[in-house]
Amino acid sequence: MTNPKDVTPAGGASRAWILDNLSELVTCVSADPESVRRGVAVGVADGRVAAIAALPELRSRLPDAPVLDGAGGVLTPGFVDSHSHAVFGAYRAHEFGLRTRGVPYMEIARRGGGIVASVRHVRALSEDALVELTLPRLSECLRYGTTTLEVKSGYGLTVADELKMLRAIRRLDRAQPVDLVPTFLGAHAVPPEYRERRDRYVELVIQEMIPAVAAGGLARFCDVFLEPGVFDREEARRILEAGMAHGLAPKLHADELENSGGAELAAELGAVSADHLGAISEAGIQALAGSSTVATLLPATLLLLGRRTYAPARRLADAGATLALATDFNPGSSPAPGLPLILTLACSQMGLDPLEAVVAATRGGAQALRLEDGRGTITAGAPADLVLWRVPDHREIPYHVGVNRVSTVWKRGTPVVSG
Repeated sequence: MTNPKDVTPAGGASRAWILDNLSELVTCVSADPESVRRGVAVGVADGRVAAIAALPELRSRLPDAPVLDGAGGVLTPGFVDSHSHAVFGAYRAHEFGLRTRGVPYMEIARRGGGIVASVRHVRALSEDALVELTLPRLSECLRYGTTTLEVKSGYGLTVADELKMLRAIRRLDRAQPVDLVPTFLGAHAVPPEYRERRDRYVELVIQEMIPAVAAGGLARFCDVFLEPGVFDREEARRILEAGMAHGLAPKLHADELENSGGAELAAELGAVSADHLGAISEAGIQALAGSSTVATLLPATLLLLGRRTYAPARRLADAGATLALATDFNPGSSPAPGLPLILTLACSQMGLDPLEAVVAATRGGAQALRLEDGRGTITAGAPADLVLWRVPDHREIPYHVGVNRVSTVWKRGTPVVSG
């Protein structure tokens, strides 16, 4: 057998190959234990999964394909991280220090920190500088097994700076292996210059930002941070409806720190996802369970903010809601580029079992981005975005706290991480 490292990347990669000697192949089509396959290999051709079968059958179907050695590891789909703010200027570690001394997140924001601090950073940087700063962060995400990443704007808060961020995201998508899915988040905060005339800022988002973003084809989604002290429910409704009128599907930062009826609004509008949900109500749980809106949970944020309770993942799942897990990778409340830690928190603090967590970070993330090409699963015809783990059991992915067990990552059948 050939070691996966010996298959050279783009330009020299085989059009077809087979990966054998796997302890488990986790298809992620569901959280049913039967979706974990044993005693099978996977065949890849032209960047897509060709078949899952025993090695002799795959050899007959792909007679010229080299057989790679999985070394007894676990194969999963690449992670689909459906909520991040990965384009930013500088980290904000000093705020973490303030929080450890008991200063609340919203108080830090009132002092000029929080989102507004990142706005100052981004406004001072060129588009080229944002691209240069973000590239190594995306490489880090990839090393943790993320092959598709949603990235939001929201640190510009002027027409020019929001467009600058979204153009940077488009350039970054083309410059490296991780697929980036852009979201417009002009309603991330009210900038200081509009603090005493917030209605004018809402109008700026609706009348100028959204049309410019849509005209440039720069985003797939429109998001709003619905939270007391940020945007209220009616402002969020108006902004999301304006986005929908311009072809931007709605997403919503909902019920993160306090219940604001965000989950209910997301379900009412048919939002693609309602994200955070740390303070969701029982009515919100039932609203999401009865809708197609994905509940995207971001436990690293609540961990770093020092919260003692997390989003009720178990209750959401039992009610029938579709779950996604994401990093919320950002410079203030979640400087966490890797999903394995998120899986650990989902299992240890939120009541999910390891398979549920893996599915939420793969197929669930794809559903939260309306990606319908089979991404987030290992099924025939799906993109060959795959991760080989140096573990014999999928439960060890969240079990090894803070340890990266990724061995190899393939993007559309080409190895992009080998280690």
